[in-house]
Amino acid sequence: MTARCLLLALLACSPGSQAISFFDPMDGQFDMGEYLANNAYGFLPVPILVTEPAVGYGGGLAGLFLHESEAQKEQRRQLAETSVEGGAQLLTPALTVVGGLATDNDTWITFAGHRRSWQQDAIRYTLMGGYGDVHMTFYGPKDSDKNRGVTLAMEGPGLVQKLQFRVGESALLLGLSQKLFAADFTLDVAPGQVVGDFINLSPTVSSLGLLAELDTKNSFLFPTDGYQYTAEYLLFRQALGGDYDFDALTLSAIHYWPLDKRWTLGFKGVYKSVTTDEVRLPAPAYPDIDLRGIARNRYQGNYTAAIETQMMWEVTPRWLTSAFAGLGSATAKGQDLFREDNAFAYGVGFRYLIARRYGLRTGIDVAFSEFDDAFYFTVGTGF
Repeated sequence: MTARCLLLALLACSPGSQAISFFDPMDGQFDMGEYLANNAYGFLPVPILVTEPAVGYGGGLAGLFLHESEAQKEQRRQLAETSVEGGAQLLTPALTVVGGLATDNDTWITFAGHRRSWQQDAIRYTLMGGYGDVHMTFYGPKDSDKNRGVTLAMEGPGLVQKLQFRVGESALLLGLSQKLFAADFTLDVAPGQVVGDFINLSPTVSSLGLLAELDTKNSFLFPTDGYQYTAEYLLFRQALGGDYDFDALTLSAIHYWPLDKRWTLGFKGVYKSVTTDEVRLPAPAYPDIDLRGIARNRYQGNYTAAIETQMMWEVTPRWLTSAFAGLGSATAKGQDLFREDNAFAYGVGFRYLIARRYGLRTGIDVAFSEFDDAFYFTVGTGF
C-alpha cells in the first residue's frame, strides 16, 4: 500500500472526514490542509519509521493536531485560495502531538506534547512528556572501539517544559526551562566487559534553568528564511528532587538563507557541556553528537559540538529535495573539541508539501557515517 493510500485509509476512519477534500483546488494535488483546518477531530497521521542504529528497526504512529480559532481558519483559507504559499506565513497555531513507537530491540515509547502561544506570540509554552522502556548502548569519550559500549534498558517517565516571554516587540524571548527524568536501569553486559558497581540503577535527574532565544524564522513548521539562536543553562540539583548535582549548557544556532525562489541554504551548530564534581553521572546525562546518520550516544563526552549544513532545492511547488553533511566532536575536555573523536555524516532527502495552507512538509532523509546508516521519516526541515 502506498503512503498516500495509507494516509487516506487512516483518515477515512475519523468522524466527519467524508465531506472534506484531500486534494488542493489550486493544483489538484494530494493535500491535507482542508482536513486539518475544518475537521474538529482532524489530525495529520505521521507514520514513524525507526531506523535509528541505537535502538534498532521499528515503527509507530503519531497524530499532529493543529488548534485554531474560526477567525484564524478563515484568514488562512482565504490566503490559501489566492496565494501559492497559502497561509504558511501566518502565526503558527497551537500544536499537539500524541503517539507511540516500538522497535525490534524491545524499545517502546509513548509520548505527548503541546506548544501554544498567546498575545501574538508574546508568550510561548512548550510541554513534552512520555513513558517508555528504551534499550540503548552508551559510549564514553575514551572508547576507541565504537562498536562496543554499555547497553542499558531504561524504563521510566520523562518531562520537559519551557515558558518564554518576548522582550517588547523584539525577536528576543527569555524564560525558564525544566527537565525531569526518572528511570530504572537494567544492565546488559557482554562477556568480558567490566562495569563498576558504582552505577546507580535507579537514577533521577531534575533541573531548572534559564532560557534565552532569538527567533526570526518565517515559519515554525518549515522555515526557509531567518534564524533561531538559543542558549539554555540548566542546574540539576538534589534540592530539586534529583540524585545528582551538575550543570548543563546548550548553545544552538539554526540559520536559513533563501538563495533564490527555489534554493535555500541552511546551517545548524550545537555545543553542549556538562560540568560536575560528581565522580560519575548516569550515562544518559552526558551529551552526544546529534547528527543524522550517527547513532545516538555513539560519541559521548563532557563536551560535544556539531555543525551541519543543508541545501534544499524546490523541484516543484510540492516536491523538495535536499543534501546535507555534518561534522561532530565529543571529548572529555573542551579544548580538545574537533581535535579528537571527530565524526562525519552526510545524506540526502526529500519533502512533500502535505498541507499547503500551513506550509507543512514531510518526507524521508537517508544518512550515512563511518559506523551507521539510517533513514528518517521527518516532519520539517530535518534541523
